[in-house]
Amino acid sequence: MKRNYFLVFLVFLIFFVISFLTNILGPLVPNIIDSYKLSLGLAGFLPFSFFIAFGVMSIPAGMLIEKYREKPVIIAAFALAFIGSALFAVFPFFSVALFSLFIIGGGMAVLQVAINPLLRTAGGEEHFAFNSVAAQLIFGLASFISPYIYSYLVLHLKNYKGPDNFIVDSLAKIVPVDLPWISLYWVFTLVTVAMIIVMVLTRLPKVELKEDEKAGAWETHKQLFKNKYVLFFFLGIFAYVGTEQGAANWISKFLSVYHGYNPEIEGARAVSYFWGLMTVGCLLGLILLKLLDSRKVLIGFSGAAIICLTAALLGSPVVSLYAFPLMGFFASVMWSIIFSLALNSVEKHHGSLSGILCTAIIGGALVPLIIGGLGDIIGLRYGMMFLYITLAYIFSIGFWAKPLITNATLTRKKKQGGNGE
Repeated sequence: MKRNYFLVFLVFLIFFVISFLTNILGPLVPNIIDSYKLSLGLAGFLPFSFFIAFGVMSIPAGMLIEKYREKPVIIAAFALAFIGSALFAVFPFFSVALFSLFIIGGGMAVLQVAINPLLRTAGGEEHFAFNSVAAQLIFGLASFISPYIYSYLVLHLKNYKGPDNFIVDSLAKIVPVDLPWISLYWVFTLVTVAMIIVMVLTRLPKVELKEDEKAGAWETHKQLFKNKYVLFFFLGIFAYVGTEQGAANWISKFLSVYHGYNPEIEGARAVSYFWGLMTVGCLLGLILLKLLDSRKVLIGFSGAAIICLTAALLGSPVVSLYAFPLMGFFASVMWSIIFSLALNSVEKHHGSLSGILCTAIIGGALVPLIIGGLGDIIGLRYGMMFLYITLAYIFSIGFWAKPLITNATLTRKKKQGGNGE
């Protein structure tokens, strides 16, 4: 198929929307705690409700796409996100929040599974690696931008005295005065409606799934789970997403509780930089992976993340403010390295394995919940020390992983070239 630049742009836009809706919880957590007078443990159910949907939907999503194809499934996914966003915007209660976040998370899980094969087809297989990296950069850009949009809307609505601009004036009429952060869910509602309209009007190409993209039968998944390395890498993805979300969802609250930073300004900015530096780290990671074995890169970056976590939890206010975002920088390569090591450690059924690994995204549900529960008992600082366990596991992967195929580096290519002469 000839490259379709419009469809590539559309897939990039979907990546942006997924990130925009997924990674906004961190800045919102302090506001939600204050608004509903929640304990840290109860607040931990917010990311739990969202990310548990990935565990429920990732494998079925692949099966749905094989049966109904991409377009109707993508439209249905955005419809789920619309329902979840509108429900919470209209009924801003904590009990509704848990249900709506689960619905939104389910929609995002389906989209994650659907768009990678579409990107390969629309952009051309020979350009897939480049487009995948570009998509991840756009994903990071959305996570960087969303906290600033949150800060802008909350600060303007909280201090609203009269006519401002069309967006703020419109939101001021429908957002409860004491819940200005609910404005984000009205924005999500509009964004998902717009995406549904775009998808209905767009003609998608027929996507022929490669063998490593097909979901496979339940029996195939059971067979894979008998492989101990599949379980080990499942725990690796679980640990990574748990680390990512466990940090991002509690950064703002930690900075507020221990150092008195404003969640709507410094807290939101710290979360924004966490995701922004993760994007920058991806670029450095691409270079390092051309020079070094991916396992060595994983050991180095996870070790540095442990040092940053220590500085963030035990350092001064200024050190903590900068150390948390640096964790994002060093977490940047973990997902791609763990995922690729897993796929390269199994000879076949890569599509089914991908579904299993995506199911491990439930780490983003359970780890923030554990941190919140521990925070109620022993304090948030000590609760966040649970991340030492997840980071230590990621660190260990660099030592025990034995992939069938190692990543190509410039050094290996030179050796191979020399041997062939």
